Amino acid sequence: MSDRSVRRAICSRRHYILVLLGLVLVCIVLQTLVARQTSNDKVPGVNFFPFALYKPHSFSLHSILGKFSSNSALNDLNPTTLYTTEAFSTAGVTNHRFSEFHIICNHMRFKKSEVAKVMPRDTFYFSILRNPVSMMESIFIYYKSIQAFNGKRTLDEFLNSSWTQYNSSVVNNHYAHNILAFDFGFNNNATYKSPDLEQQVSNAITGIERDFHLILINEYFYESMILLKHSLCWTLEDVASFKLNSRSDHTRRSLSSETVDKIKKWNALDWQIYLHFNATFWRKLDSLMGRRQLEQEVSELKAVQTKLAEVCLKEKGAVDPSKIKDAALKPFQYGAAVIQGYILNSDMDNRTREMCEGLIRPELQYTQRLYISQFQEGHKHLIKRRFIYFKAPQSARGPHNATAP
Repeated sequence: MSDRSVRRAICSRRHYILVLLGLVLVCIVLQTLVARQTSNDKVPGVNFFPFALYKPHSFSLHSILGKFSSNSALNDLNPTTLYTTEAFSTAGVTNHRFSEFHIICNHMRFKKSEVAKVMPRDTFYFSILRNPVSMMESIFIYYKSIQAFNGKRTLDEFLNSSWTQYNSSVVNNHYAHNILAFDFGFNNNATYKSPDLEQQVSNAITGIERDFHLILINEYFYESMILLKHSLCWTLEDVASFKLNSRSDHTRRSLSSETVDKIKKWNALDWQIYLHFNATFWRKLDSLMGRRQLEQEVSELKAVQTKLAEVCLKEKGAVDPSKIKDAALKPFQYGAAVIQGYILNSDMDNRTREMCEGLIRPELQYTQRLYISQFQEGHKHLIKRRFIYFKAPQSARGPHNATAP
């Protein structure tokens, strides 16, 4: 064999070796990236800003995220700006054991610049909106003790006088006006008469779309859970839950078309926000799957929930709070609303009971558990002080509150 042939053979072998090494290197890089992505998929930063005081299904999301957090050993944050008119601030984070959290899952007034200081950069921000019309009816029943509703026997009576008598500077009156916009961190003092309403709507929508990856719709909760499942690469079991914070039917009031129109005008900012995100919600679902597939997945989710109820619940559904003897599972009662709860099956092993209890644990008991796990020993006084806020005034307490925590 000539020298030229030998050199050609050697160069050819070197070329193959280099190509092979290159392929091996590419495989190693791809495996590393996939491993990182898989790790992120298993333990994603999830930031949820629900308005569970105003919509029954959003607190159900608390139980879903609580289950995920427990199974994944994540750090949950319960801010001390909870249930206040203040925007979220890192000054309210008194847990010094963690510098970063995986989930913020409770009430707050949103402020992205502050939230981002304690959440990972890859946090998935999502929220859920309720129709402002039904939400206003619910708020009027639940928050009858706030100054805005004082002396108003009906919602119509408030709406007729709100244009001249409403005072936004009074503590807690924000509940009575554009509460969605308020909780997202925007000015809520707008009506259909406001000359800059269109600009305020545009600013709110732009801000929410900038800061949140996904907005769900309370009125389409099952469809919302399907969209959430696909967005987070979860399973149907991951998004199965029971409806929490729901009122009994006898405390609900039907609204006339005239009252509905008044609410849309008074809460015009919220109404426009809701219309926009209701439309984007369905566009996302339609781009993700056909309606037939959506119906199939919703049916499968309901079947999973039915099986879960058979395992967990004695009555297979929500019951009047007077039937619940376990104080740890009895929902707190406030205003004229009657908040329903659940009774657990008695024949369960400890692990199953813990799982089921996590899915039906009422709002205040859930929040208290987070406080206890979050705050250091030296902050027990803070836990006690924070829960003083939740006690209803004597005039609002009824027989259902006799054994409420």
